[in-house]
Amino acid sequence: MAAIGDFYTGRPTPEIARDLLGHELIYETRAGLMSGWIVETEAYLGEQDTAAHAFKGRHTAANAALYDAPGTIYIYVLRGYYMLNVAAQPQGTPQGILIRGIEPHRGLELMQIHRNKPVPNVTNGPGKLMAALGIHTKALNRTMLGAHNLFITPTATRLPRQIVSSARIGVSAGSWHDQPLRFTVAGNPFVSASRKRDWDRGQHGWQSTGNLVH
Repeated sequence: MAAIGDFYTGRPTPEIARDLLGHELIYETRAGLMSGWIVETEAYLGEQDTAAHAFKGRHTAANAALYDAPGTIYIYVLRGYYMLNVAAQPQGTPQGILIRGIEPHRGLELMQIHRNKPVPNVTNGPGKLMAALGIHTKALNRTMLGAHNLFITPTATRLPRQIVSSARIGVSAGSWHDQPLRFTVAGNPFVSASRKRDWDRGQHGWQSTGNLVH
């Protein structure tokens, strides 16, 4: 995955977060391969962002991955769920992207063994998708995407028909609570907290059909 660094180089974090939609998150395990197209992300902009873990330059052992090279995996735990983030800027600039939702492509059956929920509830949230992948440790924290068994394709394998930007979920305090830093594939049922009446049941918000999970 040598090309992954090029994807993150020289661009604002919100732009990277937006462009990650349609890229495929892939996790290889002994039990089988699981993957899904990214349908929801959130950008966090470091020291000036009141919702970011690095707000005001906070730098601890827990959030150190944010200060690492772009493409570094940052895993943290929130309310018992593991969350997947990716460092997005040059080393020392602690900005990251939270992967909030994926649409299963390969290995759905294995995901549902890990998380016994119906589609789309199996991966329509940041903690849900990690549970579905069977990731319950921080073993991959501070490793690079593609260095082991978790990676994101450097190019999109599906193209959203429309991308929506909105306020981030769960950010209720501070001056950044309503910033439009959440990006979603419009109409995709695997977007967290989406309404059924807004779902595109035919194409799931992608430009072309094929390999859709119903």
